[in-house]
Amino acid sequence: MASKAWQNPYVNIFKHVKIEEWRKSAKEGEVSTFRDKLLKCPVFRISGVIPENSYILIPRNTKQSLELTGHFFYLLFRPSAGKYFLVHIDVASKEGQIVRISFSNMFPEFKFTPTWLQFPFVCGAAKGSVYETTAKSAKHGLVGRAPGSVRWTCLMLDLQDILSFYLNCSYSHLKSVKLFANMDVKNMFTSDLLLDPGISFTEAKQMGHSFLQGTGPIPREMSFPVPKGTAWHDLYDHIKFPSEGTKLPFNSIQKENSDPETKCTSKQSIPGRGASRCVNLSRAVQDRVSLIQQITSPKLPTRNQTPVVSSVPEVGVVSSHPKDWLVHNDFQHQESASSNSQQQTYSPSSDATDGGIHVYVHSVDGLSIHGEESEEELVCSPVPQPVSLTLSKGFKQQKLLPDPILRLSRIIGFGGASTKHALWTKSGSEVVYPCHAIIISMKISSNQQRFFIGHTDKVSALTFNGSTTVLASAQTGNNSVVRVWDYHNGNCLAMFRNHAHSLSCLSFSSGAAVLCGVGKDVHNKTLVVVWNTLNVRKGGPVTVLAKAHTEVDINTMKIAFFDDTRMVSCGRDNIRLWRIRNGTLRSCPVDLGEYRSLDFSDVTFEEGNASHKHVDDRTLFACSRSGHIFEIDYGRVSVKNMRRLLPSQQQHASRREKWTFNTGPGIAINSISVSSSFCATGCEDGFMRLWPLDFSAVFLEAEHEGPVSMVSVSVDSQKVLAVTSTGNLGFLDVSSREYSTLMRSHTDTVLGFSVDGIRRHLTTASADGTLRIWNMDSLHQLFDFASEDSPCAVAFHPHEQTFCCGFTSGIVRVFDISNAKLLAEHRQHRGEVIGLAFSPDGDFMHSADAQGSLALYDASEEDHSVIRVACNVVARGTERAPDALTVSGDSRFLAFVGPSQNIVTIADAQSLDELLHVDVSILDVESPQLDVALKVCFSPASTEHLLIATSANKILWVCTKSGRLLREVSNVHKHQCSSLSVNEDSRFLLTAGHNTVKVWDYNLPLHNNSQMFIGHSQPIRQVGFTPDQMGVVSVGDAIFLWDFLASPRDSPADAKSCLKASHTSSQKADTSMNALRLSNGMPRQKAPFPSSPPRLDFSAINRDEPAGSFSICEDKQDNPGFPFNRLDSRLAVSFLKVTDMDNNMSPHIAELHQNKPARPDCYKHFVPRLKTSYLDQTIVPPQPREEGIKLKAVIGYNGNGRNNMVWSPDQGLFAYTCGSMVVVEYLHTGSQRHLQGHTEEISCLAITNDAQIVASAAGSGDGDKSLICIWDVQNGACSTTISYHRGAVQSLAFSRDDRFFLSVGDFSEPGLALWSSKNFHLLSSANVSGPIHDAAFSPFTSDHMACVGSQGVYFCVVYTQGQEVDLKIQRMAAPAEVGDVEFAALCYHMDPFLFTSTNRGHVCAWDANTQACLIIWEADDDEIGVLLCRGNRLFAGSSTRRLRVWDIGAMKRITSKEKACSAEDRETISVEREIMLDGTTISAAFDNTMDMGIVGTTAGTLWYINWSDNSAIRLVSGHKAKVNDAVFSFDESHFATCSEDGSVRVWTTHSYELVVQFQVLNQACGCVCWSPASIKDHTRVAAGYGDGTLRIFQLASTEMEIKMHPHQVAVTAIQYSAHGHVIVSAGKNGLVAVSNPTSGATLRVIRDHKGATITTVQCVNEQCKKFGLEGNELWLAAGADRRVSVWAADWIKEKCDLLDWLSFPAPAPSQDDCLPPSIAAFSPEDHSLVVYTGYGVEKELLFYSLSKKQIIKKISLPHWVSCMSLSSKSQLVAVGSKERVLKLIKSTSGVFQDFCQHSDSVQTCHFSPSGALLFSVAFNEILLWEVQGL
Repeated sequence: MASKAWQNPYVNIFKHVKIEEWRKSAKEGEVSTFRDKLLKCPVFRISGVIPENSYILIPRNTKQSLELTGHFFYLLFRPSAGKYFLVHIDVASKEGQIVRISFSNMFPEFKFTPTWLQFPFVCGAAKGSVYETTAKSAKHGLVGRAPGSVRWTCLMLDLQDILSFYLNCSYSHLKSVKLFANMDVKNMFTSDLLLDPGISFTEAKQMGHSFLQGTGPIPREMSFPVPKGTAWHDLYDHIKFPSEGTKLPFNSIQKENSDPETKCTSKQSIPGRGASRCVNLSRAVQDRVSLIQQITSPKLPTRNQTPVVSSVPEVGVVSSHPKDWLVHNDFQHQESASSNSQQQTYSPSSDATDGGIHVYVHSVDGLSIHGEESEEELVCSPVPQPVSLTLSKGFKQQKLLPDPILRLSRIIGFGGASTKHALWTKSGSEVVYPCHAIIISMKISSNQQRFFIGHTDKVSALTFNGSTTVLASAQTGNNSVVRVWDYHNGNCLAMFRNHAHSLSCLSFSSGAAVLCGVGKDVHNKTLVVVWNTLNVRKGGPVTVLAKAHTEVDINTMKIAFFDDTRMVSCGRDNIRLWRIRNGTLRSCPVDLGEYRSLDFSDVTFEEGNASHKHVDDRTLFACSRSGHIFEIDYGRVSVKNMRRLLPSQQQHASRREKWTFNTGPGIAINSISVSSSFCATGCEDGFMRLWPLDFSAVFLEAEHEGPVSMVSVSVDSQKVLAVTSTGNLGFLDVSSREYSTLMRSHTDTVLGFSVDGIRRHLTTASADGTLRIWNMDSLHQLFDFASEDSPCAVAFHPHEQTFCCGFTSGIVRVFDISNAKLLAEHRQHRGEVIGLAFSPDGDFMHSADAQGSLALYDASEEDHSVIRVACNVVARGTERAPDALTVSGDSRFLAFVGPSQNIVTIADAQSLDELLHVDVSILDVESPQLDVALKVCFSPASTEHLLIATSANKILWVCTKSGRLLREVSNVHKHQCSSLSVNEDSRFLLTAGHNTVKVWDYNLPLHNNSQMFIGHSQPIRQVGFTPDQMGVVSVGDAIFLWDFLASPRDSPADAKSCLKASHTSSQKADTSMNALRLSNGMPRQKAPFPSSPPRLDFSAINRDEPAGSFSICEDKQDNPGFPFNRLDSRLAVSFLKVTDMDNNMSPHIAELHQNKPARPDCYKHFVPRLKTSYLDQTIVPPQPREEGIKLKAVIGYNGNGRNNMVWSPDQGLFAYTCGSMVVVEYLHTGSQRHLQGHTEEISCLAITNDAQIVASAAGSGDGDKSLICIWDVQNGACSTTISYHRGAVQSLAFSRDDRFFLSVGDFSEPGLALWSSKNFHLLSSANVSGPIHDAAFSPFTSDHMACVGSQGVYFCVVYTQGQEVDLKIQRMAAPAEVGDVEFAALCYHMDPFLFTSTNRGHVCAWDANTQACLIIWEADDDEIGVLLCRGNRLFAGSSTRRLRVWDIGAMKRITSKEKACSAEDRETISVEREIMLDGTTISAAFDNTMDMGIVGTTAGTLWYINWSDNSAIRLVSGHKAKVNDAVFSFDESHFATCSEDGSVRVWTTHSYELVVQFQVLNQACGCVCWSPASIKDHTRVAAGYGDGTLRIFQLASTEMEIKMHPHQVAVTAIQYSAHGHVIVSAGKNGLVAVSNPTSGATLRVIRDHKGATITTVQCVNEQCKKFGLEGNELWLAAGADRRVSVWAADWIKEKCDLLDWLSFPAPAPSQDDCLPPSIAAFSPEDHSLVVYTGYGVEKELLFYSLSKKQIIKKISLPHWVSCMSLSSKSQLVAVGSKERVLKLIKSTSGVFQDFCQHSDSVQTCHFSPSGALLFSVAFNEILLWEVQGL
């Protein structure tokens, strides 16, 4: 489309087409011109008895378009009195759809289709006429003939708004206009401006209106004349549509009543409410202020009576200008300020509106549909004066970002309209199926989903063309539209409709030229339509080839793959052959003889025959619901052969007579699919059977849980897809005979859900009567609980692996998932359970029922005993299910609607005592109806905010302390809000209304701070954020999982986990998983059984049954009942079959996962980094002094450790950890010594007081106890090792006299172990009830120590009697002043003071003798994890990245005052020094005066701190995230590393110091390279990033030189050419780009590897003449598909030719295999030799000669290679593996050595250019080796 600048500010359409010439426009019938007396200008008159016969058409040619982009369309016309008129306006959407908008006074009601909108037009009349008076009292207006006093009208249509609101599409341009009789027309025009015909240019200037603001007066040539002394509105009508008034819900075009007196008419009195009257604004403000004073005046409540907020007032209207706003986020500040200031009164804006909701919906990446709302009225009412905000049109509003904020990620669901439709793609790698209104394409290898969104009702039919490039779909219901999609890019190519409803069958021809559909017409007769879709992919129209009505029943209809004009159908009593001839669709029945009365379910053509085979030689296959399979001769139209499937005779041995072929019930066959080699049938008995084409015998069958409704054989005949009527989708691999389940689904509405954030499990309750648990990552169903009772509400425990479920009978059951048992069953409720909620701390559980009862349970006990039951406190009814209850974030308050539907109650969550009642019905005194509360929700970050959704489509913010209305939002949804949720930090609000989801900015009081998302085809029952705040779940027709794209807050306080430590009672029964027999999924040898989820059937509890054993069995038929476990004398349950979905999980591993404790809410606690690699225990390290490489340096510091750095300033010892090594560094020389003995990540260190011994702790590689190594500092040898703790070691400490050594276990097994430092024998041990975070010995007495943790402070004393050592522990809880906290760190001061810190920033001073807390002060904003005390200075390091030194000299005065602490003493404790670092403090060591020290942070940095000048200097730097690449510069003076955190770092090789760091935010850096030596001017570093960009950095200026964007996906490899003329880079999609490093231009894109990730790119300097090609460089690229391309290039001459293409064979990998990368490199000594390794038949290195074109050498390897590098000397090869082994190989002899110094997979290794040095990298551990040779 050309530029639209010429269309501004408006386009006069009649003038634009020169209508008087009638060349670009057309007229038909009675069209004339006359001069109108009122307008005083010529106008057109269109008249005629039949309106359709007389018209004006613009433009003349219907194939042309006006191309007018203005989204406001203005029509100046007058309907003819007493007659009907009609207008057609054709507009184009940005989606390519042509939509007709019609309005007429003939239309009695609004109607719409996807391509046509029909609006009734209500004609206006003269002011004061009888017609006008009657129209005012009519609810819908008077639709009909125009009245006699009809007036000239200026009609404005907002075309953009109409399309977005009614059709969810975006407006593009106006195509054509057709004006039918009977009317007079002056003109038409389009504009992007909102013009007001009622004001003149002079008036507009006085009012400040300007075209720049988007508004103004109507142009003079378009205006209506107004005589002096009269008003424009007295003579003419102005209609805006969509209307801003109250008429919008009725979808009619009519004049809005603009009379101010009419708007202020009195409302009728309403029972139960005083009659309100209309007054002027100033009076209204006075009345409301007076009402505020009455309500807010203090009143003494009646004794023992719950306070009730009886009314909350409203105040005035606030100006929309920002400086005039009275609403602030800080309510406390406003309340105090308003009491001292005079209230101001504001007049409403002249263009303020209360009108419509306009939703703009557009497609985002083909995945989700998202929209925004505008022009809503929001009411924001802060205390004490609620204020109504009315938004001005011209006001610039803040927008909710990012846009979109949600992205549809995955859907759990299948079917909807039917379970008969699922399709294979031609490649067999994807399956396409419907899920209600959405079509899903799923990759069977990864379960990755892609969505086709556009249908407005459930999808009822799907079909592919032969090449599976074009997809057609149809939807059910009264709007049975058909959509045609481009399958690969997801675009909708066409949308059309011919059937009235019930379109149930579609079939595409092989070439996508013909589409056939079967549905019903308006008379409910079967209608068959055949469309011509030949040009649909080229943007052409879809036309009807033929259609026919038929009386026969049609279940299935398919187009023949060999002839587009032939079809076949089947149904009850018939099989018919169809053919199109001369535009007519005709059919003939197949002669079925005696079988004509059968019900035929499916029909298909024989596949695989030669294309030249004659049509008459073709064969049809049909099946019936009585078990018959027919072979039909297509040419003779008769049955060729017939077989019948009968049940086994063994199942009916009791029958006297034997069944014959024609007697007895057959097994109903629902579907049949035929390939070239076999036939598949899906049967009602649940079996999918595979037959040879002669049907001699079943050679493979698979049993399902329900009837198989559809089967489909893939194109390659290797897989068979099966769909069951119970909502399961899976496929059978014919060759391996393995069955894979792709999707399971509820078969009815999903009523509610709950998420286990720790294990990422999702539980759902459905109207189908099942309760299911899903894995949110894999979408697999883990458990299926079934009972005779229907579940209706669910809730996961916040910490434990348990959940509760409420049922329609009122029963509440609590389940333990880990043990697969029922923990408790309660029958306190009489009605359906409508709400379940655990308190966030996990101590209490609440439930409510539809009869008004509320129950409180003790969730800390296994039996969840009932504490209290309150009756008649909850509003009756089930409309508030499933989330009728909400608990505040601090677990103190419970809110619900009740006792009536107008009251919201806030109660004590621990006692159910009512604290406050809020009556929502009186919040709007002018509403004609009493408001009803629907949903309640606490704001997690502010317990003083309670959100209430009401029946008036409002959300109210209410203060939980006073009940005051803080704020309100109106017009939240078009329908009532069905669910509410606020995210953890209260930044976003989530609402659901009908079938839409909205995300709101919680803090902005403006109406456009929301985004709307669609996709559900039924009302949404519940919506909520996932516990990790990274996703959103919505349930209704299916389970929608959305990605929440808003960035989290960066503050450490927001990053802190909300989970608290959970403690498992020692009395809980252990499960014997070793005794369980898991199902292998194979019920019989000849038939693979689909993987089935666990199903738990529970029945009535019999408390007198004896205890038995719990078993899991394989065969359902052989085990009708099972015994059960007796849980307790108070509780016994009955279990039926439970089958674990993960059949590969060993019983030992299952046992380890039971009752796993949760990590404490404390960053100080160590958690090992998750790893998937394991050390190869069989490797043999080289002999000492014979190593081929020697470890020279370790680069980095482990920021994941805790207290993993020690420094003794007196002895000069400085040690820290990196991975599994302890690095001892000599600060004066920079040299290192490495203590090697651990194989896992080291958690902590400790040093003796004389600095002669260092202790380190790490996990064990075999999953056994953690290993503690004792090191002799002098010789660096490990003197001894000890083990005690099963989990990680949290802390280590030596006593003052180095006589004792203490080790502390982590949260998985909290306990203390006391050792002798002389021989390191265990002296004593003790277990504690909660996790311990830190421990320390007293510096004054060697037998005293202290620990801190989740449960408080532990004061410990060591008692020694001879050889016996006893440990006495006394626990002190946290003082009440600090609340519910965890103690994170401790340190001793002078005797007897002990300082402790909390995870909320407090510091507490204790008397170690009396265990009394003396002083508490808030030392930081968040957790303090490190405390050190030297003299009168206290050092505190916190998660806020701050270091603070406190002056604690006041402690001496406390001692002199005999522990009496005064306010004066507390005030004297002050901050002396403060520094900000780059991360959270995890370790620290200072000298005796606290003047200097070393501090470690989570960023992997060790800092030297000097308090005298308040400076910080980096001592050791390292990466925090995974290091993706490490390379040397050409002169080896520097090396560069890049990381997942987006940083590129340059280091010096001789000192390992960080020189410069280049940081790119929010992007991972995947590869890095140096410029070659040939570039003399400046050295550069090039890096590739995850967004497809390349950045070149210049080291001399330390700035980015240029940024290029040659890729659309992540860059995986990058390399300068040998001479530096170009940069060769490769992306994840396999495309290789050649770019100019100077200009940034992309010179060439090589697509030979497209589809396979490029893992290696290398360029070398080599003359290519010996290979027969021109060029001076060789370069290669290796892809993940095991293909290597070698190229000869001369970039100066722009030459690049393929030299060789290498393909390496490999067996087919299994789905669970994680394949190693494909790596290739040129041999440094001979560039004609390429060395390759990757996944293949064998684990080996292959040496390929480019000259000989063959492999000349192989070297076998024990492991798959993860990285490889070739040395330029000594013919050495270094390879790394996932087994943590770095292997050095002599390529000539095969001699090798293994090195296992890494604690994770070796992912990168690189030799230096000279071959003297070698890098190896594992995650963020960088080791530098000195190469000595083999």
